[in-house]
Amino acid sequence: MSDMTQTEPGGQSFERDLDKSDKSVAAFEARKRGPLGTIQHVLHGNPTMVPVIVLLISVAVFGLIAGGKFFSAFNLTLIMQQVSIIGILAAAQSLIILTAGIDLSVAAIMVLMSVIAGNLAVYHGVPAPLALLVAFVGGACAGLMNGFLVTKVKLPPFITTLGTWSIFFALNLWLSGAQSIRSQDIDSNAALLKFFGNTITVGNARLTYGSVLMVLVFLVLWYMLNKTAWGRHVYAVGDDKEAAELAGIRTDRTLLSIYALAGLVCAIAAWASIGRVGSISPQAFYEANLHSITAVVIGGISLFGGRGSIMGALFGALIVGVFQSGLRLADVDVLWQVFAIGWLIIIAVAIDQWIRKVSA
Repeated sequence: MSDMTQTEPGGQSFERDLDKSDKSVAAFEARKRGPLGTIQHVLHGNPTMVPVIVLLISVAVFGLIAGGKFFSAFNLTLIMQQVSIIGILAAAQSLIILTAGIDLSVAAIMVLMSVIAGNLAVYHGVPAPLALLVAFVGGACAGLMNGFLVTKVKLPPFITTLGTWSIFFALNLWLSGAQSIRSQDIDSNAALLKFFGNTITVGNARLTYGSVLMVLVFLVLWYMLNKTAWGRHVYAVGDDKEAAELAGIRTDRTLLSIYALAGLVCAIAAWASIGRVGSISPQAFYEANLHSITAVVIGGISLFGGRGSIMGALFGALIVGVFQSGLRLADVDVLWQVFAIGWLIIIAVAIDQWIRKVSA
């Protein structure tokens, strides 16, 4: 007989079969992690831990090698002074790299703005505060130019900033006549330009205002990236630009604001650089672009965008400073100092690739 004839009144045969079926909920076996996998997972969730650990190990190792000289208050504050300019540029570079871009023009923007401020204040009688304001606006406009070429003309960030690096460097030489502005002339006409070269002395420790400025820049940018909607948009754009657009984020506007802010930070670095060096040279900080990228990479910010903390770039700059200071105190030749930093960069990128496999 058919199933229909076997059906009892008040019920259906499939209901009786359903009562006898397995009612357990489907579950997936949890993936077990070994010790190495656990470390990988923790570092993926806390990318700043890597540079912090490297910094602590570096301090300990070079402290043992160089002895008391390394741990002296004078040497530790000297490291802060030496990395202050690269650190501020690394903050600007971090903003771009978080969006999966790269900016090869940060140092050229910085030097150009220092030349503009110096020429206006020293040679044209413009009050120093106004000259600095012009430099700040100029830095933001230079960054905005990079952002426009990336977002509207759709050029790759690497090619765009490689081109603008040459443009800004040529403008440096043209505006300055390839001549430096001497320290004495700055002191006589615009002493405010050297403000961040002033020092705070506590015992043997000598901390410049430029070092304090570097820390403040990082703290402000950390707050903007972690406590505001704009910061969440920055990470979203860096992680997946198309997904961010689908989520309603105006990605082009966000990118333009990022590049403009990076240019402004470069202009702030320009002011600090005058105090650090004491003069204004159109050919200063020629390799600072690469040094800023080095600090960012060592600091654990992913070159693929969307991951990392800007505070990592601060630790990355300090790691470079610690390595240079420790190797110098250990009487290691400058050639091998560069060699060591090169390996540090390769290792940092390899660690980043390994950590990213967690999300793969």
